[in-house]
Amino acid sequence: MTPNNADRTGRGWLSPVIYLCNNWISLLGVVLVTTATVFWLFLLPITLRGETENPYIGILAFLVLPAPFFAGLVLIPLGIWLKHRREGRAGIYPATFPTPRWSNPDLRRLVYFFLFTTAINIGIASQLSYGAVNYMDSVTFCGQTCHSVMQPEYTAYQNSPHSRVECVKCHIGPGASWFVRSKLSGVGQVFAVAFNTYPRPIPTPVHNLRPARETCEACHWPQKYGEDRVRVISKFADDEANSETKTVLLMKVGGGNGGIGIHGTHLGPGVHIRYRHSDEARQNIPWVEYETPDGKSRVFAVADAKTADLPEREMDCIDCHNRPTHTYDLPERAVDRAMNSGLISTALPFAKKKAVELLKADYATREEAALRIPEAFAKYYRDSYPAAWGQHQREIQASARELVDIYDRNIFPAMRVTWGHYPNNIGHTDFPGCFRCHDGNHAAQGGASITQDCNACHNLLAMDEANPKVLTDLGITEARAPEER
Repeated sequence: MTPNNADRTGRGWLSPVIYLCNNWISLLGVVLVTTATVFWLFLLPITLRGETENPYIGILAFLVLPAPFFAGLVLIPLGIWLKHRREGRAGIYPATFPTPRWSNPDLRRLVYFFLFTTAINIGIASQLSYGAVNYMDSVTFCGQTCHSVMQPEYTAYQNSPHSRVECVKCHIGPGASWFVRSKLSGVGQVFAVAFNTYPRPIPTPVHNLRPARETCEACHWPQKYGEDRVRVISKFADDEANSETKTVLLMKVGGGNGGIGIHGTHLGPGVHIRYRHSDEARQNIPWVEYETPDGKSRVFAVADAKTADLPEREMDCIDCHNRPTHTYDLPERAVDRAMNSGLISTALPFAKKKAVELLKADYATREEAALRIPEAFAKYYRDSYPAAWGQHQREIQASARELVDIYDRNIFPAMRVTWGHYPNNIGHTDFPGCFRCHDGNHAAQGGASITQDCNACHNLLAMDEANPKVLTDLGITEARAPEER
């Protein structure tokens, strides 16, 4: 067919394109375009609905898939141009082309290739798109992909009240609105891990974390009134008998009931608290503004504090519950809990004192701690209390294993996570916590100050008592001999 005849059929441009498309660069572009298109079509019904339950779908649809798609669009004309240029210089470019009919082998080869790659891509996409999204949504992906970096947080997560909640539920939440801000920030983290430049330990708080009102409050409804709750805190002394005492608190949890209780006062309907902090960890708070439901606000500030240029933040759940899932114990607290639950025997002389001493010792690695702690604990009783060693050898070995578990849950030498590195703002005994604001030093004009009254948040029913009568009256617990624990 002559060029004129081809033009009259309306297919003069098609024959050269079919011919020139048969090169490996353009064919690679076809593969990329069809692959990205097929994957995108599988995700299209979900993305058209807007807010999706899985934020990683947005990452695939809007970030991952466009890259190969546009790369393919570039490769197709690039291959055509390179082939045209190469054959033109060599003098082998055809003067005429066959009619684009099914009898044309170039056309058949191109159609077969397109159909074959499309069929393969459909099969792959149908299996991998769902599996990939679910894997990226898994705790395994979040906690173990960058194992050395995330080991402390992943370990704490496994021993937390939220251990059955997927990481993305809190760190990203539903919908695609936060996936860009949450996950594009991870690009820099990927490079930091690849080049071993990430900070040790990981700094907190996380500044680009989604607001708690959009994550925590999906399950924990602040407008719901919470009844007062009894909290019993067991403590064991450093004496030979590991003497146990209990502190009993009646916690005024409260809620959305006109400012009653802890939650109602801080997060009740219409209540807004803003504060300014002078450090990255938000432990020093010299300025607080409290807005009541009627729209009136009052500022409480530390005398002579320069607060005008400090960063300001609106308070939410995370400001007090700053370690809701990634909590680390102090050695004394961890041993008290283990002894109260029977994991460390209270029948062993000076068990509390020796356990804390061994936990606070310096170990270069977790492997070294796993060897030295059981050896030292057993040696102490063999040498100092042979009778206890002979009578309670099994309990000594079990207690030593629990000490190793406590160490492994809280200390990570490779990430430089040590005792007390991450403060826990719940309470005020181990860290400033509540006293960041409720310290008696934050005053408003006129002399009023943020209350430091203990009874505002809890009633002290018993303090460091061996057998609190209130527990017997409530039928909560009975005194037990050490060997019965």
